[in-house]
Amino acid sequence: MRSPRERALWSLLAALLLAAAAAAWWTADQWLPQAGPWTEQAWKKITRPGPESLPPDKRPTATQARPAQAGASQPVAPQPRKCVRDGRTTYTDQPCPQGSQELPVDGAVTSLPPAQ
Repeated sequence: MRSPRERALWSLLAALLLAAAAAAWWTADQWLPQAGPWTEQAWKKITRPGPESLPPDKRPTATQARPAQAGASQPVAPQPRKCVRDGRTTYTDQPCPQGSQELPVDGAVTSLPPAQ
């Protein structure tokens, strides 16, 4: 049996948790657009680990990762680069300009055609 003080503490904790869940649900339209992409990316990383999570002797080699297609060769897309300079972030497929810092790209990068 729990003491009356311990039961009161657990009851208060449960009430606070319930109030926090209700507040989060009530204000979801304000915070979900910012947190939604982050949670989706975190969920993908958790549920679909990449080959780097395998032991070194079990990792696929470059030829195993991309099997050759019969007679077809596809051009290799250049890898995107994330360049940060003076607090501004730029994504490019070229080397980063001088004076900027190259950081790893997190997630997918979608490219759009130039504005006309």
